[in-house]
Amino acid sequence: MRDEIDVDVNPAYPFSWQAAALNAVMRGTFKPMSGLLLRTDLGFVAASRIVSLAGRVPLRLPTGVRVTPAAAGSCPGEWVRAGEDLDEDRVLLYFHGGGYFSCSPATHRPITWRLSAATRRPVLAVDYRQGPVHRPAEALQDATAAYLCLLEHGHRPRDVVFAGDSAGGHLTLATLLALRDRGLPLPAAAVCLSPWADLTGDPRTVNRLLDPMISAGRVAWLARRWTSGLDPRDPLLSPVLGDYTGLPPLMVVTGSTEVLRDEGRRVVERARAAGVPVTYEEWPRMPHVFAILADVVPEAREVYPHIARFVVAAQNLSAVRESSVREPGLREPVLREPVLRESSVREAPDPASPVRRDSAA
Repeated sequence: MRDEIDVDVNPAYPFSWQAAALNAVMRGTFKPMSGLLLRTDLGFVAASRIVSLAGRVPLRLPTGVRVTPAAAGSCPGEWVRAGEDLDEDRVLLYFHGGGYFSCSPATHRPITWRLSAATRRPVLAVDYRQGPVHRPAEALQDATAAYLCLLEHGHRPRDVVFAGDSAGGHLTLATLLALRDRGLPLPAAAVCLSPWADLTGDPRTVNRLLDPMISAGRVAWLARRWTSGLDPRDPLLSPVLGDYTGLPPLMVVTGSTEVLRDEGRRVVERARAAGVPVTYEEWPRMPHVFAILADVVPEAREVYPHIARFVVAAQNLSAVRESSVREPGLREPVLREPVLRESSVREAPDPASPVRRDSAA
């Protein structure tokens, strides 16, 4: 059963004209705009406000999709339900991307409603605290509080799956590491879409010219801002350097031309070295977090059945493990908060080392 999810997949498909056109548009607009704004604190604030205004434009959702405001611990969010026959005992906890300074659960509804439909469960999208005012440590506190809130309301850890994109993928990994370090029960699985996992400031040379959306220099600038005064090699800041021992199965999805691709690969290598089963999917010529483009790009719609298969396999594996080992009772949640600290960590595996290829779609 583990073999079902400890695999690498390179999907094969005809590259659509929609994807080609959208890549060209982003290369000519979003990439230069972010390159212009993410250079100074003033530009940073302006970028946050621009995205905030864009996020207020109502997105048209399919009939049958319901969005309900909710509170998850101390952090607000929203429940997204696609369809009527969902398993309400199971939850997907979603952390949106946006560099820790932009976007919201509302901007990411093209992802969350499709995840609900594909996995047949409600999605709780967490509206965690963000910059310019707040820092990633506060987002981590909110993510942890949201998960503990689900447990306090009767959801079993094995019935919860984490997912997130970009900075939300970073938050997904950091939350898993923080929960493990505190001795708290872990969810059944986690899905990371184009995770931003390395905030050390090391130069990014892979795909600098090929990425149609993300500027490697602006990613480095943002990383320096969020790690100012902290140890950037702390695994809660750079999960790519973390010890993944004891974490649940992971799924990592990247595009072959994005500048963050190798961070996803390094997470895979790090997790597998610790004995964690990982599904790694690298989609040819797809941009950063291409799953959010499913309204326009046909290839993006195809990733959701892949995620659904992974979630089912991971939960089946969790059930088998629990049947052979008596499940311990849930501990009383520890109220201390995860703390970013000065740390000494092992070096990550060589990022140039190729990810092994076990199977292909």
